Amino acid sequence: MSFAKTCARMWRDPEFRLGAHEMSATSPGIAAWGLITGVAMAQALPIELAVLMSLVVFAGSAQLATLPLLASGAPLWVVWATATCVNLRFVIFSAGWRRYFLRYPRGQRLTLGYLTADLNYVMFMRRFPGPETDPDAQLPYFWGGAVTNWVAWQIPSLLGIALAGSVPLHWGLGFAGTLALLGVAASLVNGRATSVAAVVAGCAAVAAYAMPFKLNIVVAIAAAVAVGLLLDHTAPRPAVAVDDKT
Repeated sequence: MSFAKTCARMWRDPEFRLGAHEMSATSPGIAAWGLITGVAMAQALPIELAVLMSLVVFAGSAQLATLPLLASGAPLWVVWATATCVNLRFVIFSAGWRRYFLRYPRGQRLTLGYLTADLNYVMFMRRFPGPETDPDAQLPYFWGGAVTNWVAWQIPSLLGIALAGSVPLHWGLGFAGTLALLGVAASLVNGRATSVAAVVAGCAAVAAYAMPFKLNIVVAIAAAVAVGLLLDHTAPRPAVAVDDKT
């Protein structure tokens, strides 16, 4: 089956529409964040580089973290190291997704990796707690959420680049986007494990705020994952009935 036919079949899949619908709830926050990031890029870089950065990097935290370094002429290795540190959380995401997508060709996995985002991971894992959960629905659902997220980011980001002179940074759209995403993330917290992990992540991020290169984000994610795994490991397992035939 050709790639075009495969895409057409996937777009008609109900799981694709479900993924797109659920991700659309986060679109206003993502759009606000993308817009202010586009404005910041246009004010720090030539227009051509700003557009290239938006389309190729596609990582808001890394883009905002490296912009001051690029504008100040910092060494390239410092820029790369900063972006790498900020994006280390995607290593955790890819490790979690490995069990789901290992069966696909490497090129397709690389494409999925490019489209990966924080809320994509959260919503996907909520929909499919394990690799055995409805395997045929996993890829269409991922694509539905990923495409919606990409469009919600890229269009406002490119718009911010084009209209940089008309959208002052002091409008606070970046903070508005953060609040919107925070509200969505809070709605995803349910149960003891996720609640404790969220509190630990917040405390760790604040405690490590002084770390350079926004490493407090990495610390918060690592702490939340560690606590989540610990709670999952210590959770009581359902008793297995034993058929006593004696």
